[in-house]
This record gives sequence, structure tokens and C-alpha cells, in this order.
Amino acid sequence: MTQFLTVKGSLLEVETFSAESKRASDTALVLLHEGLGCIALWKDFPQRLADKTGLDVVAYSRIGYGNSSPVETPRPLNYMQIEGEDWVPEVLNLLPYQRFILVGHSDGGSIALVHSGSNPGARLLGTVTLAAHVHNEPLCVASIEKAKEAYESGNLREGLARHHGDNVDCAFWGWNQAWLHPDFLDFNIEEYLPRIKVPVLAIQGEQDEYGSKKQVDTIVALAGGRSEGLMIPNCRHSIHRDAADTLLDAINDFSKSLIIQ
Repeated sequence: MTQFLTVKGSLLEVETFSAESKRASDTALVLLHEGLGCIALWKDFPQRLADKTGLDVVAYSRIGYGNSSPVETPRPLNYMQIEGEDWVPEVLNLLPYQRFILVGHSDGGSIALVHSGSNPGARLLGTVTLAAHVHNEPLCVASIEKAKEAYESGNLREGLARHHGDNVDCAFWGWNQAWLHPDFLDFNIEEYLPRIKVPVLAIQGEQDEYGSKKQVDTIVALAGGRSEGLMIPNCRHSIHRDAADTLLDAINDFSKSLIIQ
């Protein structure tokens, strides 16, 4: 079911996925997409996750992505902190659930960590990160530079336009210009980690082209609550595409550990 929520005067595209054999629960998994993502780019993963866990899965396109309202660029360099502190709480307050588990990919994982370390309240049960960044790395910058080349002279813009429509340029440049800004080399959200009191599962592919194992190790070492890391072999940055079955099992086990039957 697709709908639009009004948040801070903008419209955000939201879709809810339910399992046929839905569990009796007031908890939903909320997906936070990557820096070039949106609802559509999750493909079939949200429905598969709902079917696997028996929980409702809610995905939304952040401002400037998918069919949501556009956003002005360049984005501020602290846009992920703004999303986690200001926008995620607004979205969660409009959803008809009592409790949430966040599942964030890449930028979405960083946003999930920011929210989790920003006094989220008792409604947040836990957080799953997929290839999240807590600090910048040369490996990430090099891959984002390649993405810029592909957007300007390859087929990347055409491919993204099928999912972002008129938002394609603000989606791409809002992300790309921020990450390639010289000051963004100092990007670091480690200060939020000790303030996270909910359980955290940090997942990354061993062949991730945007980040090293240091990201997972830092999350696990500094998170203030129970934390665990999972490195998946033969897997790159898009874990939900490269290792969907392994990921579904991991999130299912994690969510079950959080919900009192």
C-alpha cells in the first residue's frame, strides 16, 4: 500500500509491505535507503522481509528521492545527521505502530545510527545497519568518484531516472556533491555510538567497494548497548541484492530476539 505523508511541509512517499501469514505484533521494520535509493530500488526485498519475519515492513523515500518532494542542492554536509535527528522521528510518529526496528542501508544505515543515538525513546527496539559509514574512507571516496563518471558519461543517470523521475538530479548530486566535498573527508558520526542503548546488528559485505571492515568494527566497539557484527563473504555494497537469503535470516533472527512473544 503506497501513500504520502506530510512531513515538515514536504510529501514523502511511503509503502507498507505485509506478510500473508502476518504475526500479531505492534512492531514494524522500517527501511532507510541508501544515498541513491528510494522505495523502488529496494526491489522485492521489503516483501521478502515481511514474509520472512511476519512483521510489517515500511519503506519510504526521503525528501529529494523517488516520488517524494524535491530538495534543494547542494545538501548541507550534515544532511545525514539532520535526517536522523529531525526527519526520522517525524516519520515514525506518523506510522501506526507502537515499536520499530530500523534497517538502514549505506547512508540509511548512518542515519539509523544517528537516530538511535539521539534519544529515540522506548519505541525503538533495535537497529540493523547494512554497509553503514561512521567515518569517511579513501575507498569510499574513490567509488563515489567513479559513480560521478558513470552519471556524467555512462548509463547511470538513465537507470536512476526510471526510479527517481524528476528527482534524479537532486537525488544524485545531493549525495555525490556532499561526499566529494573536501570538508566531507572529516565526516564522522562516532559520537552517536556510545549513546545508543538498543541492540545493534552491523552487517557488511567482505567485498564492499564503499567501505572496509573498520566500519563494522567501530560500530560494534563503540555502541553503548548490545552489538554484534556480521561480515558476509562474496558480497559487495548492496547486501540485499548480493546476499539476500543470508541477510533475511540475520534480520529475522535479530528481530525475534527483540520481540517478547
